[in-house]
Amino acid sequence: MGGFTLVEILVVMVILGMLFGLVGPRVIDYLSRAKSNVARIQLENLATALDLFRLDVGRYPNQEEGLLALVAAPAGVDRWSGPYLKERALPLDPWDRDYIYAIPGTHDGSFDLSSLGSDGAEGGDEEAADITNW
Repeated sequence: MGGFTLVEILVVMVILGMLFGLVGPRVIDYLSRAKSNVARIQLENLATALDLFRLDVGRYPNQEEGLLALVAAPAGVDRWSGPYLKERALPLDPWDRDYIYAIPGTHDGSFDLSSLGSDGAEGGDEEAADITNW
């Protein structure tokens, strides 16, 4: 009768363990980079929507209106032609937090858009760094 011995099963388990040990960290690294890439793409989409808002209204949304002005007409704005986002809802970053909008921008542009990254705190190291539009 054909069957596996305990030694054969242990050898297979050791080989599988070694494969998971080598591949696992690469998969985790890939997933964390993928989330950062999604956040960068969403920031670009939000920046484009903000530019469309400015073309229609003549200004960017003020701090009180915030990014919500991209999906719902702010009070007192006559030339709003939104919603400016395809989803018609504000996206959350890949870590399920709101994107941060600041106007006037403190960097090169008219406004600042950012996500706090995977650690949820300002700053961070290479893997948990903030994702920004500047």
